[in-house]
Amino acid sequence: MSSEYAKQLGAKLRAIRTQQGLSLHGVEEKSQGRWKAVVVGSYERGDRAVTVQRLAELADFYGVPVQELLPGTTPGGAAEPPPKLVLDLERLAHVPAEKAGPLQRYAATIQSQRGDYNGKVLSIRQDDLRTLAVIYDQSPSVLTEQLIGWGVLDADARRAVQHEDL
Repeated sequence: MSSEYAKQLGAKLRAIRTQQGLSLHGVEEKSQGRWKAVVVGSYERGDRAVTVQRLAELADFYGVPVQELLPGTTPGGAAEPPPKLVLDLERLAHVPAEKAGPLQRYAATIQSQRGDYNGKVLSIRQDDLRTLAVIYDQSPSVLTEQLIGWGVLDADARRAVQHEDL
């Protein structure tokens, strides 16, 4: 394994660990000593080669797919990013509140958090769509079709949802 590849792999391992709020010693404690802090640290620094078997076990410990740890892969293994989900806020304002009230409040909250008040469009993330689907008690793909029907989302949003369903 090249040292550059090992460093990139280590950076991904460190990113996953820190996203989960774990220190190196926290990994050792959570794994009840199965993963020694010094060993995980050496993997993260690229000082020590990790076997495929150990990498798979570490991915399982972190609860992530192995491919998320491999350098040169994009999150989710996508070759190209899915299309952006862009809400048309001007059209949303014309959808009756009894239908779009939760979406309008959610969009207003995102605008407030971002300080983004252009009032024309608002980009939302896949996680936002999943949250809205829970609020509307629908699957993301069904909600996407409804939002396209309201004219609030562009038809390209279907590809983003299909990408998620893969």
